Amino acid sequence: MEILAYLIPISLFLGGVGLAAFVYTVRSNQYDDPDGNSQRILSTEYDDKPKS
Repeated sequence: MEILAYLIPISLFLGGVGLAAFVYTVRSNQYDDPDGNSQRILSTEYDDKPKS
C-alpha cells in the first residue's frame, strides 16, 4: 500500500503536464483549420449518398 504514496502524486503530476500541453496547443491555435472547411465544401471527393 505504500506504493500508492508514490503513484498518486506521479499520476497527478503527469496528468497536469498533459493538461498543460493541451492548453498550450489550444492557445497557440494548432487545432484551427481555416482553409479546411472552405476546401471541403467545394470538394466532390465525398458524395452524400452511401452505397447500398
